[in-house]
Amino acid sequence: MLVDELLEAGALQTPASTAAFASVPRHAFVPRWYEQTTDERGIAVWNERDDTDPVLWLDAVYSDATLVTALDPETAEQVGDRAWTGVATSSSTQPSLMAGMLEELLLSDGQRVLEIGTGTGYNAALLCARLGDGLVHSIDVDPELVRSARGRLAEIGYAPQLDVGDGQNGWSSNDRFDRIIATCSVPELPAAWVDATRPGGFILADIAGGLEGGLVRFSLESDGTARGRYTETAGRFMPARSSALAYPARARAPYAPEVKIRPTTVTAADIRSHYAFRLLLGFVLPSAELVYHLDDDGSTALQLQMPDGSWARAPLGGGTVAYGGSPELWRQVEATWAWWCEHGRPEQTEFGLTRDPDGGMQAWYVGDGRRWDL
Repeated sequence: MLVDELLEAGALQTPASTAAFASVPRHAFVPRWYEQTTDERGIAVWNERDDTDPVLWLDAVYSDATLVTALDPETAEQVGDRAWTGVATSSSTQPSLMAGMLEELLLSDGQRVLEIGTGTGYNAALLCARLGDGLVHSIDVDPELVRSARGRLAEIGYAPQLDVGDGQNGWSSNDRFDRIIATCSVPELPAAWVDATRPGGFILADIAGGLEGGLVRFSLESDGTARGRYTETAGRFMPARSSALAYPARARAPYAPEVKIRPTTVTAADIRSHYAFRLLLGFVLPSAELVYHLDDDGSTALQLQMPDGSWARAPLGGGTVAYGGSPELWRQVEATWAWWCEHGRPEQTEFGLTRDPDGGMQAWYVGDGRRWDL
């Protein structure tokens, strides 16, 4: 039934990928998951679920949904019989997203693949079903996840090459791969992945920005340049576990105190509703962050904020913007909106990223070649 759903949605498009999904049981990799609800105090709580209720379990496992499978032990706190608070660190990704990524890899028989982020092991199993155990390599920073994944894979007859380590550093040896697929997000394309990819190979990764991110399929050129467009398959992943250390949080000056309000041609709904526009806005304002702001009266707004303390806040239900610091911040938002609309509101597939051999990153638009340094 799940395969039929993925076929109908267009996530599965080739016989080889369809056969892999039809042959690998997802329930073998998700004996337990966490369902998020809100308690009477309004606090988000993770409720532990497992196979003790077979109907609930199988309905969840074979739905097209992401299932959180692990919480950070350093932040997890038990608040009930089977209820926890804390930060999710691993999940079994939405099957339609996994199917789309498998198709985006453009796999051929005999190709060697490195997966960054083993997680439950389900995606590694799909790769094994498609390519064979000996060609599949997978690495995860969490030893317990790797141990569990190895056992579950063995139970259904798969034995890919697994390793424990920071996937941003690539595979433990100097092996090179035809394909690298990352099931975690990174703020930039790691040099180790480029070094580990054969010329002509692909790297499929979620590149996260301060405003928005998405899946890019990079092709590796002979001089070490990695270039690729955002894929039709759109999806986001949890950050790589070591990103907080490898990429420290950016310093931000205190919020500018003055508040001014004016009408605007761009609303919070415009930003929320258009994924491609958020990507473009992230190219124009690579140092900006997008957060939700809760006012004293309980109303919610979208807020852009810059390292210099400038900010601009658009309420979810209005056509005004409040700002502090430089008025140029929201003017750039309006100018970017006008450019995007004038160019026919291009989708994410009309934009791409390039990583130069020296590590510099640029975004670009297919239509006229316009570029933005990131």
